[in-house]
Amino acid sequence: MSQAHSLVQDCPLCQSAGGQLVFEHSKFRVIWADEPLYPGFLRLVWQSHVREFSDLSDEDQLLCMRVVVLLERFVLQEMKADKVNLATLGNVVAHLHWHVIPRFTDDAHFPAPVWANAKPDAALSFRQKSLLNRMQQLQQILAEMLFEYCPD
Repeated sequence: MSQAHSLVQDCPLCQSAGGQLVFEHSKFRVIWADEPLYPGFLRLVWQSHVREFSDLSDEDQLLCMRVVVLLERFVLQEMKADKVNLATLGNVVAHLHWHVIPRFTDDAHFPAPVWANAKPDAALSFRQKSLLNRMQQLQQILAEMLFEYCPD
C-alpha cells in the first residue's frame, strides 16, 4: 500500500490492505474480503483516509461510483449472483470503503442482510463453493477489467 496518501495511525484500512489485494490504483484498491460464508465478497477501499463519500472531490466521487458499478457488474456476470448488496457503513472502521456482496437465494442469510443472524444450518451453497474453486481465476479476470478501466 502506498504511503503517499493521508493515513491515520489507528485505522486498520490505513495500516493494511484489509483483505487479499486484487487491484491497486493511486486512488483506491479492491480487495477480496475474508468472509467465510461469503466468498466473492469484495471491498473497494479508498486509499486516503476519508470518513465519508461526500469528503471526496466531485471527480473522485465519480471515479469511485463508476468502479462500484464495475464491481457490481462483475459480481452479476462472472459470479452469477442472484443479487448484489452494496453498502458503505463505516460505523466500526471510519475509513471510506464500499462492500460489494454477491448474494444467492440459498446463501446463509438470504433474504436478510449478511450482518443479520445466519440461518441455523448456515453453510456455503453449491454456487458459493464453486466461487471458491474459481477464486484465482475470478481475481485475475477482475484485475484485468479494473486495469483496462482505470490503468492509473
